Amino acid sequence: MKSEFDFSQLKADVPASVVVFLVAVPLCLGIALASGAPLFSGLIAGMVGGMIVGMVSGSALGVSGPAAGLTVIVLAAIQDLGSFEAFLLAVTVMGVVQILMGYLRTGVIAYYFPSAVIQGMLAGIGVIIILKQIPHAFGYDAVPEGDYRFQQSDNENTFSELLHLMDKVSEGPMLIAAVSFAILLLWETRLIKQFKIFQLIQGPLVAVVVGSIMNLAFRGIDGLALVASQVVQIPVADSLDAFLSNFRSPDFSQLTNPQIYVTAVLLAVVGSLETLLCVEASDKQDPRKRLTPTDRELKAQGVGNLVSGLVGGLPVTQVIVRSSVNAQAGAQTKLSAILHGVIILLAIVLIPGLLNLIPLATLAAVLVVVGYKLAKPSLFAQKWRQGYKQFVPFFATIAGIVLTDLLVGIGIGLTVSIFFVLYQNYKIPFLVWEDDGQSVDDIILALPADVSFFKKAALMKVLAEIPEGRRVVIDASNTYYLHQDVLELIEDFVEAAPGRGITVELRELYDHKDLDPDFRFTVDGVARG
Repeated sequence: MKSEFDFSQLKADVPASVVVFLVAVPLCLGIALASGAPLFSGLIAGMVGGMIVGMVSGSALGVSGPAAGLTVIVLAAIQDLGSFEAFLLAVTVMGVVQILMGYLRTGVIAYYFPSAVIQGMLAGIGVIIILKQIPHAFGYDAVPEGDYRFQQSDNENTFSELLHLMDKVSEGPMLIAAVSFAILLLWETRLIKQFKIFQLIQGPLVAVVVGSIMNLAFRGIDGLALVASQVVQIPVADSLDAFLSNFRSPDFSQLTNPQIYVTAVLLAVVGSLETLLCVEASDKQDPRKRLTPTDRELKAQGVGNLVSGLVGGLPVTQVIVRSSVNAQAGAQTKLSAILHGVIILLAIVLIPGLLNLIPLATLAAVLVVVGYKLAKPSLFAQKWRQGYKQFVPFFATIAGIVLTDLLVGIGIGLTVSIFFVLYQNYKIPFLVWEDDGQSVDDIILALPADVSFFKKAALMKVLAEIPEGRRVVIDASNTYYLHQDVLELIEDFVEAAPGRGITVELRELYDHKDLDPDFRFTVDGVARG
């Protein structure tokens, strides 16, 4: 277990957990707001995602919490089910479904996403982070933190919002964002990095402290003072009873409602897919290249959602923004994710008033830097050099994420990747040559190890172009898998060959294990099959 709980790495994990906490709090609140749920439910999901999922998960750098990708589903589900408590029951059942998915080993799905799509997902998230945080840096905060959809809740979209931005600029947040950017850039210089003290104190933490001080200093100054929508807004409880009242229980009387289970399965499928994609992306950002056990991750998410639903929280998934912040802040083990959940709990209990001093403009600066690191121009140049078969799916994924949402964008990128796979199978499916060693008329058609359905069209084209009067050898001696449709195509060709004056010899094809037992035809007067 040393790789998971290596306490010698606390000097890296503790500062990283603080940075993740600072980013996670407004995201938790923003996602809850965008989902039409109580604000505190987002914080509960953040705590559960950190402490519970972090303990069970095998991911070194992944951070779990409420997910922006589920906001539309959550918003509709709360309305359709009639109450937030009924929705909590669906979240609880969702957790059970995910645990079952883990035991059924469905985590293998994660390994079928091409690298170009995963890298496109990271870069797309980086681009959308930058675009969505620019308004917050200028003091316009109509769209909640964590809402990464193209069509926004204020009837604008990601780009039209930027066009109207200059009419909504606030000087105070602009100054705070500028100072925060300067601090963050300063912390990236060699001058700062050479001092050990600055390696322990993270730049984002310094930016948050300075931004909060500037917020206090601007109070009462016309044109500079920040309004409530421009700072973090954690619900402040004035007593223990008031605090505990934020935790809610599921409405178990709805157990007989079939809509509960429909919602739970939908949440489980979408949430699990988002988690698996984020796992792939998080592992790619790990300098030590550790691999997350995906089936275990599904079980961890299931346990997290089971607990979150029972105590009044939103659904949790592994989330790429917080995971990326965690990796870039220098985290080494999953202790960082666990500690960030602990800090959320302690902060909302002990110092909610201090947290409400943090300007969103400062957090915008932090997230823009994170977004830039995810979508560096050098990454685009690298994918371009790798050729269009890598660049096109990569860019299609980015465009899809920016113009729609995370899952649709990934679906677009995956579709483009599949197109290139199909094209490649069609273009170079078989080895064909004329065998001068036996007869000038011999054409050897050597089948590859895997002859799937995807090669059917290419084989049809090759067989149709064989000249009349030739002798053809179809060699399957190196083939381990033949799809039944391909076998039927070969059968049709052999039956039609005499009419074209073509003689066919089969090598080991009729002995293949995948051959239909009723497969019978005659070659040179000899029954085969």
